[in-house]
Amino acid sequence: MAMVSSRTLFFLSAIFMLIVQAYAQPAFLYHFCLNETGTYTTNSTYEENLKQLLSSIYSNTKIDYGFYNSSSGQNSDQVYGIGLCRGDVKPDDCRGCLKNSSDLLTRLCPNEKGAIGWYDQCMLRYSSSSIFGLMETNPGFIMSNTNNISSNLAQFNDDLRALLENLRSKAVAGDSLRKFAAGNGSAPDFKRLYALVQCTPDLSDKECDSCLQGAFEGIPQCCSGKQGGRVVRPSCNFRFEDYSFFDAAYLPSTNPTTSEGGNGLSTSQTVIIIVVPSVALVVLIISIYIYLRVKRRPTKKEENIDDEIGSVESLQFNFDTIRVATEDFSEANKLGQGGFGAVYKGMLYNGQVIAVKRLSTNSGQGDLEFKNEVLLVAKLQHRNLVRLIGFSVERNERLLMYEFVPNTSLDHFLFDPIMREQLNWEKRYKIIGGIARGLLYLHEDSRLRIIHRDLKASNILLDEEMNPKISDFGMAKLFSLDQTQANTSRIVGTYGYMAPEYAMHGQFSVKSDVFSFGVLVLEIVSGQRNNCFRNGENVEDLLSYAWKNWREGTASHIIDPTLRHSSITEIMRSIHIGLLCVQESVTDRPTMAMIALMLNSYSITLPIPSQPAFFMHSNIESDMSSQWEHNLEATRSDHSEGGYIQHSANEASITELYPR
Repeated sequence: MAMVSSRTLFFLSAIFMLIVQAYAQPAFLYHFCLNETGTYTTNSTYEENLKQLLSSIYSNTKIDYGFYNSSSGQNSDQVYGIGLCRGDVKPDDCRGCLKNSSDLLTRLCPNEKGAIGWYDQCMLRYSSSSIFGLMETNPGFIMSNTNNISSNLAQFNDDLRALLENLRSKAVAGDSLRKFAAGNGSAPDFKRLYALVQCTPDLSDKECDSCLQGAFEGIPQCCSGKQGGRVVRPSCNFRFEDYSFFDAAYLPSTNPTTSEGGNGLSTSQTVIIIVVPSVALVVLIISIYIYLRVKRRPTKKEENIDDEIGSVESLQFNFDTIRVATEDFSEANKLGQGGFGAVYKGMLYNGQVIAVKRLSTNSGQGDLEFKNEVLLVAKLQHRNLVRLIGFSVERNERLLMYEFVPNTSLDHFLFDPIMREQLNWEKRYKIIGGIARGLLYLHEDSRLRIIHRDLKASNILLDEEMNPKISDFGMAKLFSLDQTQANTSRIVGTYGYMAPEYAMHGQFSVKSDVFSFGVLVLEIVSGQRNNCFRNGENVEDLLSYAWKNWREGTASHIIDPTLRHSSITEIMRSIHIGLLCVQESVTDRPTMAMIALMLNSYSITLPIPSQPAFFMHSNIESDMSSQWEHNLEATRSDHSEGGYIQHSANEASITELYPR
């Protein structure tokens, strides 16, 4: 009996210690176990991936801006995570907060594949589905200060709205590392109002703005007539109080407070103190700059990319890590050969499967294109864009690491007579819509405006669920948000997909990508390449054939025969949209925003398309019809009267030859 009592006592003591440990953990403000994402079993691969993911987030000492996003595992066992700390929280405190969140969230939501929890200083979220670059408004919560506003409620609300709107504009203007602003402003009865607003920085400016606007609309429900309150969503949050609740000393320098208080100095004294040293500093900097320019004039070929790549140095891997992951770039792991080099499958030490693009030393992609691809793709987060995992610049090797997409590229399915049968119309329409959303993000919804310039079937990758992901940004061009077009003497891209104004005059814009999208839509509908469309025994280009049949009322002739039992109305509408995209007139082509509406709403009446651009007929010699499947690499330069045309077995791409 005594032995039984001792064992019982020991068992109860152990339970008591576990309870004490659980309660010793700081409590969340709020948390949700996301049951809709499913559950995992104890000691499963998913659980191990979750542990690795959470550890990689709270132990990451390279990131000092408070935003962490990562994933671990692959296929159905892949886990995605986001960690976000308040913008005024120091890095060590941030990692400590995320560590506490990891410990507590997995205890509160055991075996749940998805969960989210908030402390005052941080948020942690994980899921079995990709959550990067998605604006999420649910689940969320509201909290309010218990104290009521005693007088001047209308003035208080006006002051609060002015402060929040000011901070919102600052947060929205943030970059891909931080979208946060905090400050204070005047309030009735000689008081001050303090507030902060924040978005996860993977959102575009437009998404951040929309998320915060929606959160502000929750003020009446959460804290009307209260001296403080907050509305918190997965993608954004705000808080206000009548006292200072953030660390003003650690606010990002790009987000100064809006305090109107003074320090006792007169305006003239302040101007002198600020202006005189500033002028002296500017003079000194200009002098040093002129001296260095005279002393050393860099040649055109010198391209030091290290400084710019430093902004994404957290993505840099050493060469040996990638060499081991790909088994020393073995032929067995080789996925294919692209225009700039080979692509290999690999596996990192944590089990994550990757695709490694190894640029050949004699490829057309040199420092400029490599820098372009790293800097652009690292800042892009969207479900229909391939995700950059890392890169390496060592031993004269340039390596790009992407998420591994198991179903390779669209052309492997679309242009193979057997594989094509796996693409029913439902999947093809899903692919068209996904490409459209990805382009819309590049053109309008990301904080950058990017022209891809090489959109084609081989650059559309397909994941395990046949979701499309746009890849290969080596040719992409960055625009300012108010820029509409540009000119270049360096023509890059693929014949058959290039807009005529770009191929012939070097003029490119978002409408250049729209043209390529239209060609791609017609290829998806027909199941044949644009430059070798087979009509019985004849071979002609797809645009000519599609336009001729559209005009004659026989557009159904271009539809892939394997789709004969599909929705003819939806297919014909897609052909219509494709022809609108490939019109010769740039202004007549729709934007990607309009195309997305056309694809999703039948209430929109489509305009009648005008004749497509048949520039291939006037710019490629007639005997080229037998060589459609060969590479055409043409060179043009504003600096030289000469050029060359070279044929090889790869897809068509065009690059510039600079005279020496």
